[in-house]
Amino acid sequence: MNRRTVLGSALIGAAAAAGATSAASAASAKPAAQSAARASGCTGPLNLITDVEGIKVGQAHDAGVRTGVTVILAEKPAVAAVDVRGGGPAGRETDVLRAENLVQEVDAIILSGGSVYGLGSADSVAAWMGMRGRGYGMGGAPGVPPSPIIPTACLYDLANGGNKQWEMEPPYRRLSVQALEAAGDRFDLGTAGAGYGAEAGALKGGIGSASAVMAAGWTVGAIVAVNSVGSVVAPGGKSFWAAPYEIGDEFGGLGSSGLHASAEDWGPSKFRPQPRENTTIACIATDVALTRVELQRVAIMAQDGMARAIRPAHAPFDGDTLFSLSTGKKVIADPALRQVVVAQLGNVAADVLARAVARGVYHATNYEGMTGKTWREL
Repeated sequence: MNRRTVLGSALIGAAAAAGATSAASAASAKPAAQSAARASGCTGPLNLITDVEGIKVGQAHDAGVRTGVTVILAEKPAVAAVDVRGGGPAGRETDVLRAENLVQEVDAIILSGGSVYGLGSADSVAAWMGMRGRGYGMGGAPGVPPSPIIPTACLYDLANGGNKQWEMEPPYRRLSVQALEAAGDRFDLGTAGAGYGAEAGALKGGIGSASAVMAAGWTVGAIVAVNSVGSVVAPGGKSFWAAPYEIGDEFGGLGSSGLHASAEDWGPSKFRPQPRENTTIACIATDVALTRVELQRVAIMAQDGMARAIRPAHAPFDGDTLFSLSTGKKVIADPALRQVVVAQLGNVAADVLARAVARGVYHATNYEGMTGKTWREL
């Protein structure tokens, strides 16, 4: 069987499976008009990135500083990649994830507030893990601590009104350990973790997460801290740009009939964006065993989820960064179909990320004493 035949057969099979899933969903759907406007599909049991076996998440925040940290913990070292699209990123250990470099796996991923100050959140997590023997060890010679690999991305939340007069003691080392020690299957969405101090265009931003279980039984999950210059909703209403990908009523169930805009109308975005003040940072994960190169392609494709959910995305003012993880729990049975599987995973990951963006803003709440900033108040 030649390559073209293999690809054709795989795509026909995928289309048939998708048709069967859509038909089953339609039979049990709510009103037909809403069903037609939204995606069919199956989430994991929690609809969180932790539906991917081998992934835990912990979060912590400081209400007085209006900032926070989210730690994505790989229970065992996981293959990782990164794709950076924004014009003003703040990252740590992203170059270690280049395909030609030595280390192929990471111990954790950190998403943090605090811009450059938040990069210090990885220091204490590295120390915590090193004490417990986790990390790259070059053979583990006696008395030589391992080197935990903890890529980190930070968003800008320094101008949100919190008390940032921390002098020599930014809170991120403390918060990251609190987050790590709280890691588990369940975590809060909205005004929590790295999204605590975030703003999504003119609305309160936050932490979002979602998952999908594919017809083959593979799971894809996403987590995102939404702090974009662009808008997550269409002009003149409350409809999320991500509405076509919504499963059930996970972010309001309004459907996509309200999606419309001229080429230069973004909706409720930040009126006067400034450099370094906006970033959407994210991580997607799958339980499918992938190589670093294959996972890089999934990350590249998954970044499109930001463009599906935020208008505009990847602007000069943003630092949009996306990490991808493979826990390797499930092996692709037919090696001839690997690249077809990569394409399927990348597309599903983009949809899941778009849903996670909307869920982060949908669940966001105001700081104490503040009104008028949330999606629910539109």
